[in-house]
Amino acid sequence: MTQNRTHTCNELRLEHVGQQVKLSGWMENVREVGQNFAFVILRDFYGTTQVVIETEEMMDIIHGLNKESTISVEGTVRERSSKNTNLPTGEIEVVPEKIEVLGRCQFNELPFQVGRSREADESLRLKYRFLDLRNPEVKNNIILRCNVVAAIRAAMTDHGFLEITTPILTASSPEGARDYLVPARKHPGKFYALPQAPQQFKQLLMASGIDKYFQIAPCFRDEDARGDRSPGEFYQLDMEMSFASQDDVFAVMEDVLPPIFAKYGTYSRASGAPFRRIAYNDALETYGSDKPDLRIDLTVQDATALLAGCGFEPFAGNTVKAVVVTNFTAARKQIDKLCTDVEVQSGKKAYWFRLDDKGELVGGISKFVAERKEQVVEALGLTPGCFVGLTAGKKRDAQKTAGVLRSKLGLLCPEHMDKEQYAFCWIVDFPMYEIGEESGELEFCHNPFSMPNGGAAVLDKAISGEVDPLTITAYQYDIVCNGVELSSGAVRNHDPEIMIKAFQLVGLGEDDVRAKFPAMYNAFCYGAPPHAGIAPGVDRIVMLLAGEESIREIIPFPMNKNAQDLLMGAPSTVEQKQLDELHIAITAVEE
Repeated sequence: MTQNRTHTCNELRLEHVGQQVKLSGWMENVREVGQNFAFVILRDFYGTTQVVIETEEMMDIIHGLNKESTISVEGTVRERSSKNTNLPTGEIEVVPEKIEVLGRCQFNELPFQVGRSREADESLRLKYRFLDLRNPEVKNNIILRCNVVAAIRAAMTDHGFLEITTPILTASSPEGARDYLVPARKHPGKFYALPQAPQQFKQLLMASGIDKYFQIAPCFRDEDARGDRSPGEFYQLDMEMSFASQDDVFAVMEDVLPPIFAKYGTYSRASGAPFRRIAYNDALETYGSDKPDLRIDLTVQDATALLAGCGFEPFAGNTVKAVVVTNFTAARKQIDKLCTDVEVQSGKKAYWFRLDDKGELVGGISKFVAERKEQVVEALGLTPGCFVGLTAGKKRDAQKTAGVLRSKLGLLCPEHMDKEQYAFCWIVDFPMYEIGEESGELEFCHNPFSMPNGGAAVLDKAISGEVDPLTITAYQYDIVCNGVELSSGAVRNHDPEIMIKAFQLVGLGEDDVRAKFPAMYNAFCYGAPPHAGIAPGVDRIVMLLAGEESIREIIPFPMNKNAQDLLMGAPSTVEQKQLDELHIAITAVEE
């Protein structure tokens, strides 16, 4: 053993009794039980060992130290009289003959107890992240991340993929989120952009003759944080294959991911190949979501015609969706909380009624459906003890609110959710186009470089007005696990003629395509192979494996929800000299 020690703090056992050892680590705790007698818990990366102070000389050293000081201990291993079977080192202790202070903690009061740092305010944890990471619970998530990334790399290499790094400083590209811009000192008025994803570069690699590419790619997007998305930067398993179809990509992911989830996950079960494939529109209709949690056995039913004209105002002229739960035993207070939670998450109300054990409709809006009880019972397949949750609104709103309701009901009713597994599925056949919420104009729904189902022919019909562009689907797909979207992917549009037609529908001509994507357009004009790829998010994968609700728990140095690094103080002001060199002037910002 090197590093100023003979053993780690998790290594000593009964077979080491009588040996002279040297340990190094942090002084986690001191418990004094008499004059010149104390127990010290020494912690390093690997675990803890009890050190017993029995002399005045050793006690004088310990007395002068604050917790979390780093020390080295040289002494003899002996068997503990009072063993702790909950610890790997709980049968031994070390009696020191020498204690050396390696790094003194200068503060009596720590911002939080290291072993209970997860109970502290998040802003404190992020400001003192170096202390937070000393907590074994926090540290173990980072170790898990390292192991998962190593397993991914090994699996992709075994499948014949080459790991190739792509540029970090590149050109700004419209990919759906705001760019982080970097001023170019040697080119006044011009900017680099940090890549939102290596999308164009990996497609250029396919045009370059690389057959299979991957990397654990850093991506940068100036977007708001949420539980499963970190602001600023994130990492993804970026991959692309030449001469590949959608099925080829699916086969690789279905071979790579399940063993990693089964080995490293909180749950030991993971879906095997092939994963279920669900068309986008079917997912919304059946589960109320394009990222359904298939651990829940509940589905969404359409009740629009069934409840039309029932007299309940929110249903009038709207789409109505229903989620039926059998053997429902939750109390009224739980139902009220359920409806509140759905409204908070979706922005829309949920309604309900029950068929009681006597076969009567009761509670909620039951009085509005009582007159058509027989039709309702038959159409929804109700049996005594059923609960019916309802949502209403424009079709998409009703669907998505029903999806939130379904998820909440799954959590409320454990018998309808096989929680301890990783349930994968593919969502396929995404719409190629949509009407932009802000612009009101036709826009690409997801990746503008995707191949449309039907190729050039369907685009020609859309351009001529024979086909509604909103009905065109693309070879785009998402991989979903337990209700979390891990990644989007697509079969790429590698034909420049088809690319021009695709962009023509959103009001961009050939000159615009050449100007916005010069390298890729030019490369494709030299004969590009058909290719396809995907990019599962590493952060989200590890979050699922660790069983964490927040993605910040699995990132070594995360930003807070406002995209601030409280540890390093970023973003920060810079000197005027730096701004002058970059030809940048800062305008007044209104507070």
